[in-house]
Amino acid sequence: MPGHHIVDQANTLADKLIEWRRTFHQYPELSFQEFKTSQYIAQALQEIDGVKVEIGIGLETSVIGTLTSGEGPTIAVRADIDALPIEEENEIDYRSQNPGIMHACGHDAHAAILLGAAVILAEQFKKNDIKGTVKFIFQPAEECIDEAGMSGSPYLVQAGAYDGVEAAIALHMCPWLPAGEVQISDGYSMANVDVFQAKIMGTGGHGAYPELGTDPTWMLGPVLQALHGIVSRKVPALEGAVISIGQIHAGTASNIIPTEVEIEGTIRSYSTEIRELLSTELNKAFSIVENLDGEYLLEIHRGEPALVNDPAVNDRILKAMYELYPKLRITKKPFGMGGEDFGYVTQKLPGSMFFLGSSLTDGVHRDLHTPTFDIDESCLPIGAAILAQTALNFLTEEKSASDN
Repeated sequence: MPGHHIVDQANTLADKLIEWRRTFHQYPELSFQEFKTSQYIAQALQEIDGVKVEIGIGLETSVIGTLTSGEGPTIAVRADIDALPIEEENEIDYRSQNPGIMHACGHDAHAAILLGAAVILAEQFKKNDIKGTVKFIFQPAEECIDEAGMSGSPYLVQAGAYDGVEAAIALHMCPWLPAGEVQISDGYSMANVDVFQAKIMGTGGHGAYPELGTDPTWMLGPVLQALHGIVSRKVPALEGAVISIGQIHAGTASNIIPTEVEIEGTIRSYSTEIRELLSTELNKAFSIVENLDGEYLLEIHRGEPALVNDPAVNDRILKAMYELYPKLRITKKPFGMGGEDFGYVTQKLPGSMFFLGSSLTDGVHRDLHTPTFDIDESCLPIGAAILAQTALNFLTEEKSASDN
């Protein structure tokens, strides 16, 4: 199955990929609320000959398409479908029609690319003797967690969406690279994401008589110093780690010393060992207040685990890239300390995500999670072709290995 056939298929689909992507972009829906989005995806999948469609596995708005010959290995290809609570600022024909909601992280493109990969693979299954199964997993709620502290990925994992799957692949828009480039990394590639909420408590009192009480805003000073020193002085320099404070709240009036200060922040890490170290050191930092006649409460909420890319799966992705686009520029390094709930999948089975260059060249800052985010849509056929070719390589090579 020469790669140029896949590229030709993807290029033929270019207009359809843009239509899908722009439809998703115009009608974005927040996490756990992707009802119209999932209906649209399900309808598109049902129009692809040979694809069986299931709705509501794990979450009401999940959609899974399955293409199978009835025997052989199984690979999953995943896209997230939810949007963010951001008001779009782009003046474009396909701008968001839902006030305060925007596809500012490229999930509209991810979903369109996966639909394109499904079309390509369905045609390949018809034309060639392919043995195995491809699951197209359209996952809700990557961006947010619910009251139970869960995003979409663990719900689908627990519901069995990935049972029997030997490998899983996914991609992500990359606004720091142009179309025609990709970024990929072995091992730790995105971070464990934890959140801390803390209170420093004193007695408060009258602002004119601070000596009569205990002041939690005074105690905050050394705590902040300790917090900001954890990564630089407690974490080995070659390890990935971040502690950032996002909120500090205290007080009601200029002449009242408050009784408590509330602090919230994020904790990022790659390895399990550093994740535990950061939690331990965070407790030590807040315990400083006990020597200043104060008390504290600290809660650390565990979020998604680190994304760990399997080198063998990456080899399959890279082989597909070289087959399809010999001139594709490939950067090999981790994606940073952002979070991605595909990490739940790579905890369960070998998997990998790569970043697909998508930046526009108009000079506008279009980073992820910004109100001006947009993409160069010429990346859409490239992404669909790479996902499809990787899945084909996986099925044919796994089958050949099992026959030997």
